[in-house]
Amino acid sequence: MNGGSSTGAPTASRAALEQLAVNTIRFLAADAVEKAKSGHPGMPMGMADAAFVLWTRFLRYQPADPAWPGRDRFVLSAGHGSMLLYAMLHLSGYDLPIEELMRFRQLGSRTPGHPEHGHTPGVETTTGPLGQGFGNGVGMALASRMMTARFPGDGFQPSAFRVFGIVSDGDLMEGVASEAASLAGHWGLGNLVYLYDDNHITIEGDTALAFDEDVARRFEAYGWQVDRADPYDRAALAAAIERAVAERERPSLVITRSHIAYGAPKKQDTREAHGEPLGADELAAAKRALGWPESPSFLVPTDVRALFADRAAALDRECQAWRRGMESLRAGAPGDVGRWDALSVARMVSV
Repeated sequence: MNGGSSTGAPTASRAALEQLAVNTIRFLAADAVEKAKSGHPGMPMGMADAAFVLWTRFLRYQPADPAWPGRDRFVLSAGHGSMLLYAMLHLSGYDLPIEELMRFRQLGSRTPGHPEHGHTPGVETTTGPLGQGFGNGVGMALASRMMTARFPGDGFQPSAFRVFGIVSDGDLMEGVASEAASLAGHWGLGNLVYLYDDNHITIEGDTALAFDEDVARRFEAYGWQVDRADPYDRAALAAAIERAVAERERPSLVITRSHIAYGAPKKQDTREAHGEPLGADELAAAKRALGWPESPSFLVPTDVRALFADRAAALDRECQAWRRGMESLRAGAPGDVGRWDALSVARMVSV
């Protein structure tokens, strides 16, 4: 199973549908932050194209069974941009209805300010403290490699999943991310692909205030494959991710020079877009600039729902193929499967 990716240029009608879907993601996030009067609209607006490419061309998932062992893992290390993840989960068919997006950051909702594992279906790990998600993703990729080494299979590897993620400037400033990156390069985790949301903005202002290193050369020194792509050129970004997926001996970092609050006339590329709502006037102006209706809020066009439903249907076939492979493994090597089951169960270790 390879996730069914495609990097060819889309037809005019397909390109228009993709742009409609990207703007749906962008404004679901911005509308939710605006309604909550709290949150981070800029990152989801800036990385909507990248999330769309990942989820519709590469990521394997199963919304009806979020814990499917054969799924790929997606880690939003930049947890402050949680509405990007919630928009993707909603559109992809997870049990996260539009009403939960409307309750973003409200007490008791399933859409807290930062993603929480076990609270929202489809969230693979809790993220918020910068660098934490980066390290979690390295651990997930290592777990896949360790399980695959124990159960190499004969044409079927039940744990050969990949880890994709989005990491931010703030993540890469943290020591924990540096240590985890060094280990990932040392271990040759070729099943790990991170997109770097290089938007040059922190809550204090331009990253140049405190961060001006050459990230690409640092990661090359760690042993990573490093690539660059325009996050708003979806074909180019998909090609870069294809190259990353094809690299089996090194983890990959795809640097995307993004624009926080993409499309907002006054707040694009500003620190204000990092930690506060756009404001009603600026949100309306952003919608006009990108050709999106100013009302209603939380708009999801029918064609966009159909696009994501088609993707989920295609991935369901991959999930069913995985289940058939597991059934064959159980019949042919029940002892191996028993050990695999035991290792796959989350449990507390007594000391």
